[in-house]
Amino acid sequence: MLNRTQYFIREHVGLLKLTDVYDILDPESQLKIGEAREEVSWLVRILRLFINKSLMPTVVNVYEGADENSRSLLFSIRRGVALFRPQVDVKDATGSSLGHFRSKAFSLGGAFDVFSADGRQVALLKGDWKGWNFRFLAGETELGLVTKKWAGLGKELFTSADNYMISIHGAPDPGTSALFLAAGLAIDTVLKEKE
Repeated sequence: MLNRTQYFIREHVGLLKLTDVYDILDPESQLKIGEAREEVSWLVRILRLFINKSLMPTVVNVYEGADENSRSLLFSIRRGVALFRPQVDVKDATGSSLGHFRSKAFSLGGAFDVFSADGRQVALLKGDWKGWNFRFLAGETELGLVTKKWAGLGKELFTSADNYMISIHGAPDPGTSALFLAAGLAIDTVLKEKE
C-alpha cells in the first residue's frame, strides 16, 4: 500500500462517536485498500465526554487490507496529552520510529514540521488561510498536497466527517509515503479536530 502516490481518505460518519475511523481508498478504482482506526482506552473515551477531544491522547492505527480478517498493521500515529504544540509520533508495526510531527506555534491555516526517524526535517505541512488545503513543502519545492473533497451539503453541514485526497509528487520511498500518509491523517487529529 505504501508504494502509491495518491490516497483518498473517507472518514466514517457517526452520531456521537467517541473514536474516528477512516477508510483509505484507491482514488481511481474507489476500492478500499486500508483503514485508519482510532483506538483509545475506555477511560479516554469517557473523558472525551467532558474534555475537548483535541486535548486528549490518541492512537490511530493504520491497517493495510480491505477487511478485518485480512488486514495487517502498517504503522501507528500517537499523540500524548496536547496543551500547546503537540508532538505526534509515527511508529511502524514493530514499534520502531518512522518519524514525528511538531505543530507550529503560530501559523495562518495551520502547519507542522515533518521529521524522519533520525530527527531530520523532511517537510513542512502548511495549510492555506481559507480552509482545508495543505501542501508538503521542502523549502519552496512542493512535495505533495492534501485537499478536501466536497461531500455534499447535508454531510458538510450536519457532520464533522471529512473526505480528502493525499497526493505525493514523484516516486517516494515507502518510508516517506508512510510519513506523508500519517501527516495527512494527523491534520484531522492534530489541527482540525474540534470534538
